[in-house]
Amino acid sequence: MRHASVQVRALLTDEERSRYEKLFEVGKYLESQNRHDLAYTIQRELEFLIEPAIERLQEKGRQRGNRDYLDPIVMRAKNNEEQV
Repeated sequence: MRHASVQVRALLTDEERSRYEKLFEVGKYLESQNRHDLAYTIQRELEFLIEPAIERLQEKGRQRGNRDYLDPIVMRAKNNEEQV
């Protein structure tokens, strides 16, 4: 089983995190029993489960990018107003 990244897991809701942990345990057990066919199904289910957290992470990145882009522009505009 492959874990989701720490950043993604941090953005899971409590309900999503609980379900994620339970599914992961089931997947690990299936792998230990050499039931890789069923473990694959669990891994796919985990991927569907973390999609909303991935979207939240991407949105945070976009907001940070916008802020990094806009902050210098706003500062320059304020400096220009102060000089006038």
